[in-house]
Amino acid sequence: MKIGILAVQGAFAEHKKILESLGAECVEIRQLKDLDGIDGLVLPGGESTVQGQLLHKLGLFEPLANAISHGLPTLATCAGLILLAESIDNDHRRHLSTLPVKVKRNAYGRQLGSFKKNLQFGESIKDFPAVFIRAPYIEDFGRGVEILSQLDGKIVGVRYQKQIGLAFHPEMTEDRRIHEEFLKMVLD
Repeated sequence: MKIGILAVQGAFAEHKKILESLGAECVEIRQLKDLDGIDGLVLPGGESTVQGQLLHKLGLFEPLANAISHGLPTLATCAGLILLAESIDNDHRRHLSTLPVKVKRNAYGRQLGSFKKNLQFGESIKDFPAVFIRAPYIEDFGRGVEILSQLDGKIVGVRYQKQIGLAFHPEMTEDRRIHEEFLKMVLD
């Protein structure tokens, strides 16, 4: 199984380390040819505006949006969630727009306000040590979106078709369970 990890900015190396420890072959996506033959995609945390601009400059925007829309299994964390969202609160920009959610950027404050909180993820993962860094949350969602995680009444994890969108950073922990769930989705 070959997983492409967007590697233009952000926490891509951490995702790669975890996925490789689980037996996945990983390729860092920096140009169009890097998309060849991938079975799944990771959109990491980082800075969504910069990542969105680089997707356009590198000619990756349309191919990625098309692949995700046509069922490429995708795990998106923090900025990656913002890239997938159909709508961003107080922001006219849209990026890939494949996930029918509205997100609020930087909803949990500045970088100095980062924190870790144990969360439930879906039905089977309890006490996941979720790391929040200038994280968004999901304000609203459309038909077919399954809520996977909440924090203090705010939605911080969803699944829609073959897309998982998280407001937090599972790659910033030693806990590999969410990445395991992603790889199971890729194999389905």
